[in-house]
Amino acid sequence: MMHFAWPWMALMLPLPWLLFRFRRAAQPGGAAIYLPFVAALGTTSTDRAGGSLGLRVLFTLIWILLVAAAVRPQWLGDPLPVPTTGRRLMLAMDVSGSMETRDMANDATRLEVVQSVAGRFIDGRGGDQVGLILFGTQAYLQAPISPDLATVHRFLNDAVVGIAGQATAIGDAIGLALKRLRAAPKSAQQDTARRTVLILLTDGQSNAGAMPPLEAAKLAAHAGLRIYTIGVGASGEEGFFGSMGNVDLDEPTLRSIAQITGGRYFRAADASALRDVYREIDKLEPTAGHQQWWRPADEWFRWPLSLALILSVSAMLFGARLWT
Repeated sequence: MMHFAWPWMALMLPLPWLLFRFRRAAQPGGAAIYLPFVAALGTTSTDRAGGSLGLRVLFTLIWILLVAAAVRPQWLGDPLPVPTTGRRLMLAMDVSGSMETRDMANDATRLEVVQSVAGRFIDGRGGDQVGLILFGTQAYLQAPISPDLATVHRFLNDAVVGIAGQATAIGDAIGLALKRLRAAPKSAQQDTARRTVLILLTDGQSNAGAMPPLEAAKLAAHAGLRIYTIGVGASGEEGFFGSMGNVDLDEPTLRSIAQITGGRYFRAADASALRDVYREIDKLEPTAGHQQWWRPADEWFRWPLSLALILSVSAMLFGARLWT
């Protein structure tokens, strides 16, 4: 579909004719010298008169091409949908020593399972902004909230067990997410918090850090930050040699954090359950917002502009030949 971005520029088309039509002839300001031989040098021959007419036609064509370029012709492609949710998700991943346990899928560690499932979750959040916090004994911002999902996914895959220490500082991870919210302009902090969701995943209980988890949750609730908590690892079972599985998981605290902030707590004992958790979060925080459309535009102004340039050179050479 042809479209003109600046159609009002077409009003310039009759400008040369108007200047020629309404211009005032120059008035002599004093005595003139009569030179009889000048008439013999004038444009009285048929060849020169025809050349002058051809030159006017050429300049007229050049002007038309310049105006055609000025209206900025574009060829619009088919409309394409553009996701516009603007949702902000911060993932807080436990990378403490216990995440090396292999009890969720075949011979894969808990962290490897989380990286695989959470990576697909990140890839499916087109149009959203996602960030990543890694926490163990301390909490680190691995990737700030960004629409560059591929980079966040790569940072997630680069995480290794123990990179942030062997213990688990859940409260500090929440505190770091709040600190990133406060980095936004003060006038936009409330709206930013309302559009931000923290997804906190851990396989243990908080045994490190300066901030208690429940105190951090209250601060998050006051700021408007909603937190979804996920407890991972095989369920604790009584075997012949005593308790087996993930008996260190502090589910009551994770439930309280979610309840205080208006989120939900999920339990993922294996890879399949973890995939179900992220699918459920997708439903709770859908990516589909008010759909908008974008039409790719191919600029065509360069074609009449290039042709006008070529004809301008031709007109200059033709005029120089005509008057020599």
